[in-house]
Amino acid sequence: MANSNACGPLGHQSNKPAVDSGTLVRQASPQCGAVGTQEDRDAFELALVALKAEVTNLGAIGAIDGIVRARYDQLVREYRTEIVDRVRAGKTTWSQAAFEARDMRDEVMQMVRQRSTPVGRAFAEKIKKSSPTLNQLIAKKSIELFGNDAHFPSLTAQQQNRVYAAIVESAGKSNPKITARMQLASRAGRGLIVMSLAISVYNVATADNKVNAAMREGATMGAGVLGGAAGGALAGLACGPGAPVCVTIGAFAGGALAAIGVEFFW
Repeated sequence: MANSNACGPLGHQSNKPAVDSGTLVRQASPQCGAVGTQEDRDAFELALVALKAEVTNLGAIGAIDGIVRARYDQLVREYRTEIVDRVRAGKTTWSQAAFEARDMRDEVMQMVRQRSTPVGRAFAEKIKKSSPTLNQLIAKKSIELFGNDAHFPSLTAQQQNRVYAAIVESAGKSNPKITARMQLASRAGRGLIVMSLAISVYNVATADNKVNAAMREGATMGAGVLGGAAGGALAGLACGPGAPVCVTIGAFAGGALAAIGVEFFW
């Protein structure tokens, strides 16, 4: 809240009688009201709007990407279980299962990234731009199971099936460290959204025109989230895949500008 000037002639003290007409002060008494120009107050209000938009934007990013990550974990586990059941039922071989599991993992990854926010997608692409090929997985699992000198073609049929089974099993697992981080981000995101909503509820409750204030709060919050998504997407096109810093800056700038634009033209 802005500071306020006391009304009355300069030189007056609250605990003494008012200065009489013989005071030596020879300047106009200050006007009652808040200190600062209207332009200062408008700039402060816009800064608050931008800050709230960024809080909402950050909360939406964390919440959405956390939900998407949880869905990814669920899907790869379900598909892994389905593939293993078909092998055990004699409907497919372990080699075919490994091929299907690798393709399944890649398809789910691409689908989930399309549903992520631009910021979440940029971080995911930074960590892993593309899935390894089946041959790369076979070589990796062969070494993990049978040592550095293991050569897949020279393994027995039973050993090769163990390699294929290990590929299927790994296809149904996600990186536990990333999953834990996304769970934390999701909880933090939901908390930020609740805080932003609480601020909006307060603004509406203290406004003279509550209907207009509610519409205004909803418009600025929505603009912040949509502007953030658009800004992040544009930054992703400009910076290319796997550029989380650039995309994050674009998302925050887009969210702030969109919210300020709504506030300015409201």
